[in-house]
Amino acid sequence: MIAPDELEALLLDILEHYGYDFTGYSRASLTRRVHAFFVKERFKNYAAFRERMLESNIYFIHFVEEVTVNVTEMFRDPGFYKTLRENILPVLATYPFIRIWHAGCSTGEEVYSMAIILKEAGLLQKSLLYATDLNQRVLEKAKAGIFPMSQMRLNSENYLHSGGRQEFSGYYTANYNFARFDKSLSDKMVFSTHNLVSDSSFNEFQLILCRNVLIYFDRELQARVLQLFDRSLDSLGFLALGSKESLKFSAIAPYYSQIENKEKIWRKKR
Repeated sequence: MIAPDELEALLLDILEHYGYDFTGYSRASLTRRVHAFFVKERFKNYAAFRERMLESNIYFIHFVEEVTVNVTEMFRDPGFYKTLRENILPVLATYPFIRIWHAGCSTGEEVYSMAIILKEAGLLQKSLLYATDLNQRVLEKAKAGIFPMSQMRLNSENYLHSGGRQEFSGYYTANYNFARFDKSLSDKMVFSTHNLVSDSSFNEFQLILCRNVLIYFDRELQARVLQLFDRSLDSLGFLALGSKESLKFSAIAPYYSQIENKEKIWRKKR
């Protein structure tokens, strides 16, 4: 197994060689995932692991794909999407154009969920959804808009619990074991790699969603990412985080007010 000092040395090597900064990630979670990768790939020792990582860009991308967390589903936490429908979209409807950023979008289920509720609210045509992630492979899956049919029953149940009133199956075409979602949804999406650790703000948004990503960062990195979101958010814009994440005690907390329910959504003060 990799010793703690070897892991730290590896993270610095990765930062210097590839520009990917994992040094601010929560050590407990990152250590588990790197150890699992090390065992799965059957390395005999740390030296062999380090050499392989630094000599092959392709292998490094494989490493990134394996150790970054990509767990999601459509309309995950239906109450959250019900709140978006009832409390947030009516406000966004007052804007002439709506820009939404899904930071850490993974394979894209949440982006398609957003596109669906925007379409049902009559807002999709004046919206643009930016979907970003560190992992290029999951972005390619998200852009394709093809998901396993085995997930559609759960997705449909989540959709109904979120306040959906249409036939969920009307949003996709079934093809053997996969469901291809309607192109009218993905036409309003822009997919791009973006590193929350090192990349800068690239637009001004009315809504930013970054759910269940910050929990994998240490406090210092969380603070940096929240500052990035603050710089990227329009005055009176909304910031949505995961159920175990919060703005509380952060430097930007005084400039935001949480909407009045249990969901982790804040509005930026004027």
